[in-house]
Amino acid sequence: MASTIFLALGSNLGERRANLVQAIQRLGQAVQIGALSNVYETPPWGVTDQPAFYNLALAGVTNLTPTALLTFAKQIEQDMGRQPAVRNGPRLIDIDLLLYDNLVYASEALVLPHPRLHERAFVLGPLAEIAPHVVHPVIGTTMQRLLGQVNRDHIVPIGPIDLATQAAPLNPFAWRPAQAAPFAWGERTYVMGIINVTPDSFSGDGLAHADADDAAWIAAALAQGERFWAEGADCLDVGGESTRPGSSPVDAETELRRILPVIEGLVARVPLPVSVDTSKAVVAAAALQAGACVVNDVWGLRLDPGLAEVIAQAQVPVVLMHNRSRPKEAQQEARLGGRYVGVQYNDLLGDIQQELQFSVALARQAGISAHQIILDPGIGFGKTREQNLTLLNRTDAIKALGFPVLVGPSRKSFIGYTLSLPPDQRVEGTAAAVAVSIVRGADIVRVHDVLAMVRVARMTDAIVR
Repeated sequence: MASTIFLALGSNLGERRANLVQAIQRLGQAVQIGALSNVYETPPWGVTDQPAFYNLALAGVTNLTPTALLTFAKQIEQDMGRQPAVRNGPRLIDIDLLLYDNLVYASEALVLPHPRLHERAFVLGPLAEIAPHVVHPVIGTTMQRLLGQVNRDHIVPIGPIDLATQAAPLNPFAWRPAQAAPFAWGERTYVMGIINVTPDSFSGDGLAHADADDAAWIAAALAQGERFWAEGADCLDVGGESTRPGSSPVDAETELRRILPVIEGLVARVPLPVSVDTSKAVVAAAALQAGACVVNDVWGLRLDPGLAEVIAQAQVPVVLMHNRSRPKEAQQEARLGGRYVGVQYNDLLGDIQQELQFSVALARQAGISAHQIILDPGIGFGKTREQNLTLLNRTDAIKALGFPVLVGPSRKSFIGYTLSLPPDQRVEGTAAAVAVSIVRGADIVRVHDVLAMVRVARMTDAIVR
């Protein structure tokens, strides 16, 4: 459900007005902006030896929770280049959440209403302009009356911001729309968070349990997506059909019932690109209509002949994965889960390269642009433990095919059988696999444990990129 919010923005470094414009434009990805105040020039507060500020207030509605909105705002500050500084010191951009409906809330990270809202003229001036009759939820006084109780002699209106004619300056870190996958290959490693809307995921994180009602697991999936975003994920991958060794296929109707409400909810609440993990054309088409903007096909366009056409018409990226999974070669072990045994390759790397090139050819023949293709070596899919270890260490051989590479080693059985650990104890093994894959050229890592793997990816990038 949408909530009404009020934000305060300020800048006193660089092109102050342009900084405000850029922040507003980026906030617009998750906030439907309803009103903007004039820009006010105000003297610095707290630390006086710094330039004057440009300040404004905005009103809007959002589906984000208060903590998710705070995380979103802080991410904008960071991406625009705000650097740690002394308290109340100069800053390129500052975004404060003032009011969220009539919520009164306090945590270590966030207090609502903003605790100093009622005493700061540089906040009350712009806010009272757009919301004079809004009542402070704690004090019980309107913003107009609160403004009359503070000294406002030094806040000077500069004029409005016209978003239709004033564009933000170009910035290599500028926000991309939520409907476009924000991949700039080679700059850093991107982290894809896994959201399994299934009852039988190998990793134990499947959300659609048979004994849970739909509303419960949908809410759990949306909460997981918000948490992944807060933890630093760059994109989310939603799947409604288990692909673990020995799993049984599900029909398109079941898959759609699981994923569509989750994709729709994530697109509305989380400003990250959403990928759909499916091999069915009808499922992909519906997911793209619901707001997904990447298709992740574990069969590399070899299962459903119609899928390539759907992707080509939508002009979205596609992940083409190598897969030699055969049920007869899957072996189950109660503690460690399923794995593949007896899988034969004439030349492991050569065969995988050749079969991925066949998938690329299918994509290109259907009209999918080369720049929309991402390759996945298919760790864990139709490969033995030893073959997975070799392939992971030779991710560079897949990279040599000339496309971005996604690697998904997270919690998989080759880690479990190497360390003799069940899925919920494979974080360290996953971390090692993620680090090696990045060193060998991976552009995206697909993981369950987002917070830990974001840290692994950032540290590995700092060493090798």
